[in-house]
Amino acid sequence: MIRINELKIPLDGGMDDVIAAAAKELRCGKGRIKNLTVVKKSLDSRRKEALIFVYSVDVTVDGDESEFIKHSRSRKVSRIEPFTYVMPENRRVSDLRPIVVGFGPAGMWAGLTLARAGLCPIVLERGRDIDARTADVNSFWRTKKLDEESNVQFGEGGAGTFSDGKLTTGIKDKLCRKVFLDFVEFGAPEDILYSWRPHIGTDRLAQVVKNIRREIIRLGGEVRFSCRLTDIIMFNGVVQGVTYTDSGNNSVDIETDSVILAVGHSAKDTIEMLYKKGFRIEQKPFSVGARIEHPRELIDRAQYGGFAGHPALGAADYKLACHPPHGRGAYTFCMCPGGTVVAAASENGGVVVNGMSNYARDGENSNSALLVGIEPEDFGSGHPLAGFKLQREIEERAFRLGGGDFTAPAQLVGDFLKNESSRKLGCVRPTCATGVTPSDIRAVLPKRVTDTMADAIVKMGAMLKGFDMPDAVLTVPETRSSSPVRILRDEFRQTEKCRGVYPCGEGAGYAGGIVSAAVDGIRCAHAVLEDIF
Repeated sequence: MIRINELKIPLDGGMDDVIAAAAKELRCGKGRIKNLTVVKKSLDSRRKEALIFVYSVDVTVDGDESEFIKHSRSRKVSRIEPFTYVMPENRRVSDLRPIVVGFGPAGMWAGLTLARAGLCPIVLERGRDIDARTADVNSFWRTKKLDEESNVQFGEGGAGTFSDGKLTTGIKDKLCRKVFLDFVEFGAPEDILYSWRPHIGTDRLAQVVKNIRREIIRLGGEVRFSCRLTDIIMFNGVVQGVTYTDSGNNSVDIETDSVILAVGHSAKDTIEMLYKKGFRIEQKPFSVGARIEHPRELIDRAQYGGFAGHPALGAADYKLACHPPHGRGAYTFCMCPGGTVVAAASENGGVVVNGMSNYARDGENSNSALLVGIEPEDFGSGHPLAGFKLQREIEERAFRLGGGDFTAPAQLVGDFLKNESSRKLGCVRPTCATGVTPSDIRAVLPKRVTDTMADAIVKMGAMLKGFDMPDAVLTVPETRSSSPVRILRDEFRQTEKCRGVYPCGEGAGYAGGIVSAAVDGIRCAHAVLEDIF
């Protein structure tokens, strides 16, 4: 197959223009191109007066590919091998069914891979199925009464289900392509296969998650909801089974020799149980900060200039980072164009916020996390779980400052930069469903974090016009962007403490988003198939 890169197409251009541009690079007529597939579509916005799309495409041609490539004499043209996925050989000799704990991205793809290999896995998810979970989340946002087992963090689909469904990732693993193809197979929009900002949206992600579960069951697997892991049963350093508590509060044992732990970054009680049993856990850097909200139109104009509102563009996103003098690095994360700020607590007595967008990204505001890195030396203790303690302290301070009912503290950017508590809101209407209370977020976040945030907002305002808008709203705290721990595993993805246990995904400290977590789930499932002890 032939890959052609850097095809520049006007915003109003269509597939005929893409084919014509590809034929021009190959120096042939359009009729010689038998098939064309868009591999990547990105936006070149460096010149606000002349935005263009840039395509990479794969083509098959009527004739010898080598001759076409030679004749083109273009650096944009090369030969590539199409991606193919081959399931590893199943070397297991055990008849026991593997257990997957957690049904977020890591657990979903671990379970799906094991099911496709014929191993009939049993998946344990402490939360509820996506329909019941959605009802629980909406009820929490409406009544401010939290279900600690079914919420934005826990339940079918994991924390990513109530987000933007963003699929950007920094990892280069070839299995990323498989994850994207699987997403499309189970109902995600096909444009994720080539978009420069692939996302599914919360509204569509729910059905995708449900379809994956149905496929696991069709292949002989099980997904058991409201089942919280309480123990790992071990003997002579080898896993023998697991214990979980079901929806009726009954304790249930299952015999197994393979457990993939894909528990997510908020399963603090599960990590505490593993620590008490002697599993090796170490501190890991994480980040804290706030959600910053602007009018969507302001961000669109800043990014697209006069093209803001063009139907080919949609809501604009951004990704900013800086390192203020004598400070820590600050960066934006999980930007949600046309989205909302989400009340995302999983424990009573603590406030947590995150961001969410539907596929259309057509909300009034756009928001992003504004985060500052926290290193282990800042945790206040050398204890492996000290990062969890710091998270809880921040979340509990926010709960108290917000009034003790999951109302989130918020502050106008202008007031924050002047080091003044906000008493009222401005023209930006906060979208957090549990409400916000104007206050001083410095009472919630560590000083080293807020000092860095203040410097960063000014610098980012120079990078993106309007980012430092005085009426923009900072809502706190964003504390769950990643896990503050890593469960140590070896080159076979197993723990030394207990062979047959595979820490996996974001909660175990080996991923940082939907795609990387899904890839780690596949890799851990492959390790189970290899059956190395």
